Amino acid sequence: MSIKAAVIGVGYLGRHHARIYSSLEGVELIGVVDASAEARESIAGEYGTEAYADYRDVLPLVDVLSIVTPTVTHFDIAMDCLRAGKNLLIEKPITATLEEANSLLQEAHSLGSIVQVGHLERYNPAVITMGNMVKSPYLIEAERVSPYLGRATDVDTTLDLMIHDIDIVASLLARPTIKSIRAAGSMFVSGNVDMAKAWLEFDNDNDAVAILTASRVAGEKKRLLRVFQGDECLELDYQNMKILRKFPEDNMMGLEEISIQEREPLREEIVDFLECVREKREPMVSIGEGLYALDVAMRISQQIRKAEKLR
Repeated sequence: MSIKAAVIGVGYLGRHHARIYSSLEGVELIGVVDASAEARESIAGEYGTEAYADYRDVLPLVDVLSIVTPTVTHFDIAMDCLRAGKNLLIEKPITATLEEANSLLQEAHSLGSIVQVGHLERYNPAVITMGNMVKSPYLIEAERVSPYLGRATDVDTTLDLMIHDIDIVASLLARPTIKSIRAAGSMFVSGNVDMAKAWLEFDNDNDAVAILTASRVAGEKKRLLRVFQGDECLELDYQNMKILRKFPEDNMMGLEEISIQEREPLREEIVDFLECVREKREPMVSIGEGLYALDVAMRISQQIRKAEKLR
């Protein structure tokens, strides 16, 4: 039986959701929804489906939906979809507030709907490979920076960029309790937090520490993750899809490059979401996982905003 799908929001990322749904066997892309007539008509024409201005019009026709709209709209759209009995893939961050995320969690559980949060990096083959190598880390460093593009400035960079690394760190450490958070940053251009640094201390066997940097006002794009454990360092370069294992060797530093089988993370994410719907199983990135990352990101933002007010 074919799964009938629609995409709400076909901007920068949503158009790729539409592309992938339209290419999968056992899936029928029923329609795309967007406030922009030009965007929805263009994507609908490209992938041979129908264009809708109002997502409510497509609800009776589908089984699953991707919500790829601005974060502030996620809650209202998702609630309407859930109450119509639909299964959802919601792009990160799941909602604009913790209260909204908790309400979605309760609604999804009461209705038995599948809701997956679009933390795309969990499906990055390099992240999966590194995750299989991580045993007992004591220090994790992440750097996720880009030049200013004027995109996604409706939210803090903690919610746009850093939240990816918060989620990855949480998955590597099995979502431990956080003992403390220290953060600094700047509302440099957009009126929201544009640059953020955070130091997280965890309550686990190693008392692990994570040092995270995110910026949308950097001179160049970087995506790096380093994990220190035992006598080795695992370094992931997202842009070059490369993992280096560094270790001491004869008073020198030994290097081993780990091979990665490249796959498209978004395709892997959507395929897994559809399998969760078919099998009625909990997604790898559930509402609970999304809520954890949102909570940490917002606590970091709050510290930065509080410091900014005191200047």
